[in-house]
Order: sequence, then C-alpha cells, then structure tokens
Amino acid sequence: MKRDLLTIRDLSAEEIHRLIRRAQEMKDERHSGKLHPTLSGRILGLIFVKPSTRTRVSFETAMYRLGGRCVFMTAHDLQISRQEPMADTARVLSRYLDGLVIRTFAHEDVEELAHYATIPVINGLTDRFHPCQVLSDLLTIQEKRGSLENLCVAWIGDGNNVAHSWINAAARLGFTLYLACPREYLPEKEILEWAKNEGRGAIHVVHDPKAAVASADVLYTDVWASMGQEAEAEERKKIFHSFQINEELLAAAPAHAMVLHCLPAHRGEEITDGVIEGPQSVVFDQAENRMFLQMALLEWLM
Repeated sequence: MKRDLLTIRDLSAEEIHRLIRRAQEMKDERHSGKLHPTLSGRILGLIFVKPSTRTRVSFETAMYRLGGRCVFMTAHDLQISRQEPMADTARVLSRYLDGLVIRTFAHEDVEELAHYATIPVINGLTDRFHPCQVLSDLLTIQEKRGSLENLCVAWIGDGNNVAHSWINAAARLGFTLYLACPREYLPEKEILEWAKNEGRGAIHVVHDPKAAVASADVLYTDVWASMGQEAEAEERKKIFHSFQINEELLAAAPAHAMVLHCLPAHRGEEITDGVIEGPQSVVFDQAENRMFLQMALLEWLM
C-alpha cells in the first residue's frame, strides 16, 4: 500500500526515528563517497505553486544523488492553472511518475492530490503544515545534541504552518514545546486539541518569549509574514516586535541552547544579524539537512 507524507501525523514515532537514523547514515555515506543510487530509474514530480529555494533544490539534489530524476512544474506549466481538477491531475501524473512533491497554499489541494494519486505524495509546504522542514530540524537537533530525549523547544513568533508541524512532532515524540505567540496569532485550536488528545508531549502556549526560552534546548523562529501575507507585513511588524530572537532573549536561555530558523530570514525583524551569525546558530547546517532527511524520505516512500 502506498504511503504519503501530508503531515507529521502520518508517521509513527518509530517511523520518525527510523527516518532520522537513515538520513544520518546517508549523510555519512555521502561524505565518505559510498552513497548508493537506491532510486535509480525513478522519476519524482515537483509541483510548485509557491516559489522556493531550499525545498526545490534539496528535493532535486536528493533525487539526483540517489540516482533518480526530477520533473519540475509550476502551476502555469500545468492545466490546473486552467481549472483542470486536482483529481484528474493526480491520476494522470500517477501514470508517468513514481512520486510527487507539491508546495502550495491550500492544504486541501495536497489532500485531494494524495487521495486520487496512486503514487506517494509529499507535502513540500502548505499554509497549514510544513512536515519536511520539522523532520529535518529534528535530524539537526539530534546531530548537534546527541539525542531527542528530554528535549525542550521554544517557538517564538507566528503560530504558522511550521509551528503546527512542531506541535504534531511534540505530540508524536513526547518532548516539551513552548509556543510564544502574540494573542492575535496563535496556532489553530484544532491542531492543539489533536495534540492534547494524543496524550504525549507537554505543549504550552504562552505570550512571554523569555518564559518560553528559560529551559529551552532550541530557540526557533520564522518570518513574521509568510508568502501570501505581504499586505499584512507592516501591521505584523508592530505586533511581533517583542517576539524577536535577539541577543537579550538568547541570554535568557540556557547557555547550551541552539538557534534554528527555517529560512529565508528577515534579519533585523524576527531575528538579529548577530544571533543568526553567532556561535549558537545552526541554521545553515539545518538547511543542509533538508536534503539528507528528504533522501531518506524519498527512499522509504518510493
């Protein structure tokens, strides 16, 4: 039976750990020149309604390094731009390809594509979830910290798609997550309720960033205005100004805490230049690990 990755909810805790272990093996194999082309002859389709640097390049290079090929498509390259149903697109592309990654706005589009496709579908980002990002972040944290046991993550900023995926991850793996968000920009209630009903993880929504980072192993942030929210950018700057990861906030966290950002960063807004370039920042190792986690994911699904 085919498997999809639409959210981290689609994975068990053991599957998450297995993907992280395999990604680390692949990273070691790549650096030692012993990486095997396990996806030779396979073709991955990439449908990108939203533009991307890291998601596109990391998926393409992951596929090429494993011996496969990619077909890149924007919405304008497909008949979905002329109202062809997603269901028809899914069934046609399933006849040509071995897997699909889609990066788009509405999460419902990804769900419909996966429902009708007979090949694995991967969510490369929607307005509600960004599972591949958080899975690769977990790889980075384990790599730097040595373990995900007794982990405490502090999310600072908008309760957005990446925050939602962190909530899902905390519920699956049972770690502590603090979400410091303005009252106007909290995570969705349904997602918090699902995590509460899972009964694993300690998830706290607070409004004071310093309280969130007091015992954190990881400080994490994202842009204040995501793609499609550009008209709100100036208003959001006023609301989020006290939710910046800066030198003062970092000093309130334990000395061992690391700083992550999914990039692109608006330096001087959600994070200062000094922090992102500082010794506790691992953002570029984090970006590199997108490729290795996705190599493991593609190998498993395809």
